[in-house]
Amino acid sequence: MVKIALQLKAVLENITNLRPEGEDFRWYLKLKCLSCGEVSEKWQYVTLEESTPLKGGRGHANLVSKCKLCGRENNLDILQDSIQPYCADNTEEFRTMVVFECRGVEPVDFSPRVGFVAEGAESGLKFDEVELTEGEWMDYDENAQQPVGITELEHRFVKA
Repeated sequence: MVKIALQLKAVLENITNLRPEGEDFRWYLKLKCLSCGEVSEKWQYVTLEESTPLKGGRGHANLVSKCKLCGRENNLDILQDSIQPYCADNTEEFRTMVVFECRGVEPVDFSPRVGFVAEGAESGLKFDEVELTEGEWMDYDENAQQPVGITELEHRFVKA
């Protein structure tokens, strides 16, 4: 098994503690089969909430997928304790947000979508619906009377 970290980098404007909300948060990934090299065409999601039994009674995994090319069954788990917020102190630096434990597969692409939350850097006001589908997000912090935003979002995967 290999541990692979998803790292994010972004410019945070008057916002901090960007993080996924809840165990039903969906991490949308494209996966590569390590047996044959096939990369999934469609986005697959993995959540902490879902768990699938593995063949042969070898436990459970958050995502079990069968490679369409070679037929191998691969799996991936989210390491719950690895989930970390992206803070204002991290702006414009790659920081690990989550680590995946991978068996026979590795993530090669990530699609940030909905389900993120963040807080105003000065006011602490919680923003419940941070949507990063377009790679950026803008709003206004009424308490601090200033614009807030997330721009220049990038990601990468590194071995953990």
